[in-house]
Amino acid sequence: MSSLSLAVRDSSTMLRRNLLHARRYPSLTLNILLMPIVLLLLFVYVFGDVMSAGIGGGGADRSAYLAYLVPGILLMTIGATPAGTAVSVSMDMTEGIIARFRTMAIHRGSVLIGHVVGSVLQAVISVVLVGAVAVAIGFRSTDATALEWLAAFGLLTLVATAFTWIAVGLGMASPNAEAASNNALPLVILPLISSAFVPVDAMPGWFRPIAEYQPFTPAIETLRGLLLGSEIGDNWWITIVWCLGLTVLGYSWSKSLFHRDPK
Repeated sequence: MSSLSLAVRDSSTMLRRNLLHARRYPSLTLNILLMPIVLLLLFVYVFGDVMSAGIGGGGADRSAYLAYLVPGILLMTIGATPAGTAVSVSMDMTEGIIARFRTMAIHRGSVLIGHVVGSVLQAVISVVLVGAVAVAIGFRSTDATALEWLAAFGLLTLVATAFTWIAVGLGMASPNAEAASNNALPLVILPLISSAFVPVDAMPGWFRPIAEYQPFTPAIETLRGLLLGSEIGDNWWITIVWCLGLTVLGYSWSKSLFHRDPK
C-alpha cells in the first residue's frame, strides 16, 4: 500500500475507535450539549427582555435578542467540545494504548487524525442539535442565502478544527485526565467573555480588549453577519487568521509531543 492509502486506512480505523468510545460514554457528549442549551434557554426566557432593551436602547424584544444570541451559543458549543478531546487524548497517553500503537505497523499520525476528525464530527453534530433547539424556540435566519449558509458551516468547521488541535496538544501535555480537563477550561471560558451575549461596545473600557482581542469574538461576529445579514467588516479574515494560526500551532505542538520518546 502507498503511504497515503495506509494513512487513510489507519486514520479511518482510529476514527471508528473514537466514535465507538463516544457512543459508549454518552454522558460526556450530553454534558457538552447541556451547557449551551441551558444558557440559551436561560438568557432568552429569563434575561431576554432586559438584555434586548439594554442592547437596543428601546423596548424589550425577546425574539430580537434570540437572533443576536444564537450565533454566540453555536460558537460556545464549538468551544465546549474540545475539552472532551483533551480528556480522551490524555487517557490514551496515560493508560498505555499509545505505547501499544507505537509497536504496531500503523501510520503514526492516524492516532491524532482519528481524535481530531472524531471531535470535529461531534462538534458539528452538537451544533446541529443546539441549532435545532434554537429554531424550536423561534430563531429564524430568513435573509441568509444558500452560499451564506455554506460559508457559516465552513466557518464552524474551521473553528472546530483549530480548537480541536489545541485540545489534542493540551491532552498530550497533561499528566492525567483531570489535569487535561482543567487545562482545557479556557476553551470553555473564552466564549463567555466574548461578544456572545452583549456587544463589545457595551462592555466597560477596561474589559473591552479582553473580549475584542480573542478568537471567538470575530468568529461570532462573522457568523452573526452570515446568518442575520449584519455587518461583518474585517472579522472574516481575522477569524481565518486566528483559525489557521491555532491549527498550525496545535498540529506542530501535538506532533512534537507524540513523537517524543516516552519517559
